[in-house]
Amino acid sequence: MSQPEQHVLIQRGPSTGLISLNRPQALNALSLAMIGELTQALLAWRDDPTVKMVALRGSNKTGAPESQERWFGHFCAGGDIRYFHDAARSGDTSLEAFFTEEYTLNHLIQTYGKPIVAFMDGVVMGGGMGLCQGIARRIVTEKTKMAMPETKIGLFPDVGGGYFLSRCPGSVGEYLALTGRVMGADEAIAFGLADVRISSGEQLNLWQGLSRQEFVTSERAMHWLDAHLPAVAVGLPEPHAPMQAAFAQPSVRELIQTLESATDPWSQQTARDLRQKSPLMLHVAFEQIRRARRMSLADELRMERDMVWHCFHRRPLDESETVEGIRALAVDKDHAPRWRPSRIEDVDMNEVLAFFSSPWSDQEHPLRALA
Repeated sequence: MSQPEQHVLIQRGPSTGLISLNRPQALNALSLAMIGELTQALLAWRDDPTVKMVALRGSNKTGAPESQERWFGHFCAGGDIRYFHDAARSGDTSLEAFFTEEYTLNHLIQTYGKPIVAFMDGVVMGGGMGLCQGIARRIVTEKTKMAMPETKIGLFPDVGGGYFLSRCPGSVGEYLALTGRVMGADEAIAFGLADVRISSGEQLNLWQGLSRQEFVTSERAMHWLDAHLPAVAVGLPEPHAPMQAAFAQPSVRELIQTLESATDPWSQQTARDLRQKSPLMLHVAFEQIRRARRMSLADELRMERDMVWHCFHRRPLDESETVEGIRALAVDKDHAPRWRPSRIEDVDMNEVLAFFSSPWSDQEHPLRALA
């Protein structure tokens, strides 16, 4: 009997811990088991004095095991949303563990005591973003497609999304959270969500160099890495002015009014795109970003854990925006979600604010240990 394929490959160089996400048929979407393996490896290396740096990469659907075509290609498409849907429908309690363990991993990565470098090639979305924000070097390529598209499935930008999006310049965080806009490498760098761009063809040599080098300290490891990376300076991309005018508004209702009253094509198209998202979760995500600017990472992740509980438990399952959004996109694939309510203007703000009420006491919270 053949052994099941490993979805996380853990390797060691002389001084570098090497992690390869190896679930290419699902664009390396994260399962609960994968989160556990990532956490276990990072905790072991954090306390191992011989490990000076950690490197993360994804895999592609084609190519021989050690070819450029096999590795990189896509970093991570996020959490396994089909699993979210099926687990919620079946009452599978592992869904609760998934979010608790994923957010704990996000906190571990952003507070890790050693430099982490991520090769953010291809698709980097949702949970994939949670693996590579707050680290030492975030490397993107001409193939990078980065986004936090959760409002499309009736969710909000989680995995610490409120924290790192709210630290983007101006009102970019609100813009990315609500629209789910897919960014290329230059936009990601300009928005503070990536550090440096290289050619996709350069990744394998850099990865192999990290796997072979021996470093005395983490500082020496970073010096070696930076010596092999270009310096990058990218200005804020257009259309920044209309983006700022709309997404700096005090509410989603005023935001959509600003867009729809503008005459430029960008504003009109952005308004049409927002009208396709979950109206309720647009309001929730907007409130999340505004609150997150004043929060620590640990507190923001605790807030997200509260919010995601409400996504699956606040309403009857058949009325859950998240379950309905995933059904329309990934299960029935009719791309016709039945949002409740269907219009941005009809959202009850009391319903929005309820997402920020914790179902747990401080002593019982699943993320109470985060500091």
